[in-house]
Amino acid sequence: MVRGFVYLAAVVDWFSRRVLAWQLSNAMDTSFGIEAVEEAIEKHGRPEIFNTDQGAPFTSEAFTGRLERFSNWSRAKPMLSSGFFLPGAPSDGS
Repeated sequence: MVRGFVYLAAVVDWFSRRVLAWQLSNAMDTSFGIEAVEEAIEKHGRPEIFNTDQGAPFTSEAFTGRLERFSNWSRAKPMLSSGFFLPGAPSDGS
């Protein structure tokens, strides 16, 4: 039996607690996280707030750059230490 790790990237809607997309990988790189995000946005649309883990795959330039492309502004605004606010829709629910 081969030993090692399997990494999971899941995009979850915090309100409904529904898993919108997920990907597995045997290497901790950015590609599987980007694929999960793209799948979720393609199927369910762009979110107002996108919160991520602080791990290297989710703070890399490739990952954050992909999130910036989904925002209406030229740069996604950092929110706290582990998420991004994607401008373009009211964040207060109005």
